[in-house]
Amino acid sequence: MAVLPIVTVPDPLLKKVSEPVDKVDDKLRAFLDDMLETMYAAPGIGLAAVQVGHLKRILVIDIAGEEEDPNPMYFINPEITWTSEDLNTYNEGCLSIPEQYADIERPKECKVKFLDYDGAEQEIHADGLLATCIQHEMDHLNGVVFIDYLSKIKRGMYVRKVKKLIREKD
Repeated sequence: MAVLPIVTVPDPLLKKVSEPVDKVDDKLRAFLDDMLETMYAAPGIGLAAVQVGHLKRILVIDIAGEEEDPNPMYFINPEITWTSEDLNTYNEGCLSIPEQYADIERPKECKVKFLDYDGAEQEIHADGLLATCIQHEMDHLNGVVFIDYLSKIKRGMYVRKVKKLIREKD
């Protein structure tokens, strides 16, 4: 397994729509393992393949708390089939927008169908933080980052802060 480099704003790759996965095989599972290791190392609770430079419809998520056993979830070709009318607001962050957070309103619940780590079809009903995380990561697959929900002025401010942060680390 390997920790992969994370793509950050304003990289144009993050604005592209990801392509479906053709087949689930050992090569893909190795990539999923690398994605999970990258997410844990960052640390984060969700990661889309585009965030590590691959335009494929793949997500890894683990919302287990620090005191809980890891509970990794793998979503291949995920599709949200339903969202609730009730909304939740979470203070969201993103590994592609380091150290920046904003309150984002999303549906409180969603249903998502996908292929799992072994390529089996699954469907889950998610609520709360899991629903928010799924929707946040699904946005990445469609070329959307959470700051796209903010005003143009705020969005520009976040991008400038990330650029400065990256310059300071180099």
